[in-house]
Amino acid sequence: MARGDLSWTDGTLDTEAGSVPRARTRLDLRDRLGAVKARWGIGRMDYSVSPGLYAVGSPGAPSPVLVSANYKLSFDGLRGVLSGRDAWILVLDTHGINVWCAAGKGTFGTDEIVRRVRGAALDRVVHDRVLVVPQLGAPGVSAHLVRQRCGFRVVYGPVRVEDLPAFLDAGMTAGPEMRQVRFCLRDRAVLIPVELVMGAKYALLPAAAILLLGGLGSDGYSLARVRATGLPGAGLILGSFLCAAILGPTLLPWLPGRAFAIKGAALGLALVGVWAILGWPGMSAPVSWLHVAAWTLIVTAMNSFVVMNFTGASTYTSLSGVLREMRFAVPAQISGAVVGIGLWLTGLFVRGGGGT
Repeated sequence: MARGDLSWTDGTLDTEAGSVPRARTRLDLRDRLGAVKARWGIGRMDYSVSPGLYAVGSPGAPSPVLVSANYKLSFDGLRGVLSGRDAWILVLDTHGINVWCAAGKGTFGTDEIVRRVRGAALDRVVHDRVLVVPQLGAPGVSAHLVRQRCGFRVVYGPVRVEDLPAFLDAGMTAGPEMRQVRFCLRDRAVLIPVELVMGAKYALLPAAAILLLGGLGSDGYSLARVRATGLPGAGLILGSFLCAAILGPTLLPWLPGRAFAIKGAALGLALVGVWAILGWPGMSAPVSWLHVAAWTLIVTAMNSFVVMNFTGASTYTSLSGVLREMRFAVPAQISGAVVGIGLWLTGLFVRGGGGT
């Protein structure tokens, strides 16, 4: 099969099944810049390696076979911890999705493992018919079917790739710590950039609408009101989005509630509370109760929606739980935003209701 970009390889290794590219274990500047771009959502869906078999070091028939997704961040994380080791890496076609998400979608699964084992003629390359599969890939893999269909036994490796060397040194035995799924502050914070980029459209369109509608009033349309009312309103929308996208993941374990939508709503109410304590900056005096109510609903709905979107990046949730949450949360968020915008527009036409 034709391979794509192989700039991260340093030659090939001949096997009984043919020539296999040899992957470097040291990540270079190009790899690290690519990772930064992917974290910011730049070329994210194209950041992948071609599926197939790769070598690390000088592996032979007794060397372990480690299974990976073809998302390049996943692949780079794996090869990066294998310095000084000899191993095979079997890359599955997960359409550029990481192991955990691909397992949930079914692309990191039994059928794809069997297909790649057969396609690489792996039974001619290694003697020990063992595949080390990441633990986070387990939801998509049926170990007994893999063995039944291609003769290879599945062993589940540790949750975190940095524990893999210790796992291999322990005879492919994982201690309790290696089985524990953690989602610490660093794990959450590293996902914030892509959440900002991918979610920006949910803030830019409402902000543009508020900016333009801000010129409305009982005496017609005014560009002065666009500056005085629309511009601060658009700023509040964007500021609310930024707070939700940054503070939501950061404060996730401490926000009240189990559902992410409720956590986001709580964050939104807290932001409105801070805004009130500061004296409603940006709102023209006298402060209208219509606009206080309007912005309470808009900010709460915005924060609830943005934090709820983080469920796709979190290990706190399950697919069934997310679908159940969205069934009640999305209608409530839409209703809150619509009512809030309606109150805000009403306030533009009511005496004393002008302002943000």
